[in-house]
Amino acid sequence: MTRILFAPRQSEVILDIARSLAPPGFELVVADPGTPEFYQAAADAEYYLGLARQMGGEFFRAAPKLRLVQLLSAGYDRVDMEAARKAGVPVANNGGANAIAVAEHTLMLMLAVLKKLVRFHNDIVAGKWRVGNPADARVHELAGKTLGIVGLGNIGKKVTRRAAAFDMRVQYYDIVRLTQAEEDALEVRFVLFGELLRTSDVVSLHVPLDDSTRNMMSTREFALMTPSAILINTCRGAVVDEAALYRSLTEGQIAAAGLDVLVEEPPAPNHPLFALPNVTLTPHSAGPTWENWTARFRNGFDNIQRVAAGGRPRWVIPELA
Repeated sequence: MTRILFAPRQSEVILDIARSLAPPGFELVVADPGTPEFYQAAADAEYYLGLARQMGGEFFRAAPKLRLVQLLSAGYDRVDMEAARKAGVPVANNGGANAIAVAEHTLMLMLAVLKKLVRFHNDIVAGKWRVGNPADARVHELAGKTLGIVGLGNIGKKVTRRAAAFDMRVQYYDIVRLTQAEEDALEVRFVLFGELLRTSDVVSLHVPLDDSTRNMMSTREFALMTPSAILINTCRGAVVDEAALYRSLTEGQIAAAGLDVLVEEPPAPNHPLFALPNVTLTPHSAGPTWENWTARFRNGFDNIQRVAAGGRPRWVIPELA
């Protein structure tokens, strides 16, 4: 049977989903990276299915028969692109299987920040009901706000559609522009990056992490934003310069931030952003939902079967396409 190496090990209920969807003729071998079982399975594996865990030259040398690395995640920043290129192995991400989840989470963070959800929850459980001056605890509506989306891929497009339901105006910046017809269909308009930062009430990041996007939001970029603007980040922590974000939040350059990702995960207990009342955090939980485990496995197995039949894989990451 053709061997698929699955890693890292997940809970049995998730593995049951994978096994139920695994196509006939394929053997799913589960192992944790770095273990003897992992390297033993890698030696005969033709396919890798799972999450990226520092996949470099050692990994590709251990799997000489590999024909495809099929990630269950949208992000691929832990895969060594040069090592994959030298090995001649295509790397595909999850084909947008978690796009709905991340788009919903993005809107949730916008609402949580603008409605001060965490502050009000903490006040209530502490026995405080509508305390303080209402002017100091202002809440805001999404309706009428301008949303600036940086990166209009699968997730960005789904955020656009959901934001329109809240009567937001949507503009975007991406290194790959849509056609005029596509922009009209989505009711979104292209602007330059600096223009987006200057004119958006909410800036939401949806880009992959690579050399061109690392620290793309830093001192100069925050200085362009308005004092009432908020930043939402559900892509990768290192896209944002956290020291510059801290300064912008404490000096009033921007109003608030909603972050699902940080540079270091899990973060240090004394992370400076923890002390700020205008920061709302979630633990890199935007992507995985119960529903999209099935969607991710379905996409993964479909792509593996495509390659096994002699076809070209879908969703190959841009650097290797």
